[in-house]
Amino acid sequence: MKFKIYSHLHRVTYGDCTQGNHVYYGRYPYLLEEARGEFFRYLGTTFHDYHKKGYLFPISEVQLKYFAPAKYDDELTIECFITILKGARLGFGYRIKKGSVNILEGETLHGCTDSKNKVKRLPNQLKDRLNSFINDKAS
Repeated sequence: MKFKIYSHLHRVTYGDCTQGNHVYYGRYPYLLEEARGEFFRYLGTTFHDYHKKGYLFPISEVQLKYFAPAKYDDELTIECFITILKGARLGFGYRIKKGSVNILEGETLHGCTDSKNKVKRLPNQLKDRLNSFINDKAS
């Protein structure tokens, strides 16, 4: 299946780095969250908007694979794409690159719940918007 990719740019800050001047491994989930949040904003509705409507998207699983370090002031491209869109499940894949260098690949799996952690189906509006990113005709 082909998928469309949403790209987000992030410049590595001093606060992202260790004393050895590379991004601390624990910062990468924050970068993925940043890209995922901007992806939702790009689709027209923020995570906060969904929260106000009673939809939460807690993470159930995170997988990360590191390939190369990123350093202070590097400009990173964070690619975000859909891996799962079914029922109450939502998955995002990620690639972080510095130019042509692969820094990290990962995936986050989410459920959809209400504020009391009761499972809910993904909202139709969100499914419709995300379906355009997993269309077999995507380039």
